[in-house]
Amino acid sequence: MRHEDLIYAPSIEERKVKRLQAWETLTEAVKECQKCPLCNSRTQSVFGDGPIDTDLMFIGEAPGADEDAQGKPFVGKAGQLLNRILEAAGIARESIFITNVVKCRPPNNRVPAVEEMMRCDPYLQSQISLIQPKIIVCLGSTPARWLLKTTEGITNLRGRWFEWKGIKVVPMFHPSYLLRNPSNKTGSPKHLTWLDIQKVKEEWERMRTRSPEGDAERG
Repeated sequence: MRHEDLIYAPSIEERKVKRLQAWETLTEAVKECQKCPLCNSRTQSVFGDGPIDTDLMFIGEAPGADEDAQGKPFVGKAGQLLNRILEAAGIARESIFITNVVKCRPPNNRVPAVEEMMRCDPYLQSQISLIQPKIIVCLGSTPARWLLKTTEGITNLRGRWFEWKGIKVVPMFHPSYLLRNPSNKTGSPKHLTWLDIQKVKEEWERMRTRSPEGDAERG
């Protein structure tokens, strides 16, 4: 066999190293990003938080004031509510990766502009590609519409399973919306969110029974 006919097959360990190197490069790129005017008003960009080897990923809209100050996603009042929802469902926050469509805070917490989301999208796509989640939870209309390329509102989208590039996607109400609608009555946003997060937990647990070989391949 000629040398040029040989096919290089990196080991699992080599793939792990390459993946982590790519992750570090991506982290630095987001940290230093100046692709849109949001970089001029931010305190710091918010890359995301959580393990790279998780099957469960949450995507929100954009950082708020608390997130901009601390450099971590969902640490304000909405984040605290999300933590309580996750805890009640038996999902440890440290076991999921959570980020936003846009990595810098829009002024006055406004909805990100399309141009801003376009500039940030390569970062989000790279995060998804490196994490390789089995489930993505979209928190609110903005990430759901952006990822699924739909004009439907969150009221119609929430609780429904979609497939996107082989990944299961389910939209849920954003925690900030739940703060504005505190009722726990049957049919209320909070009640529907509780039903949705339980579905996510059940599907996640089912997927986690996959073969150990699959985990090893992901690194």
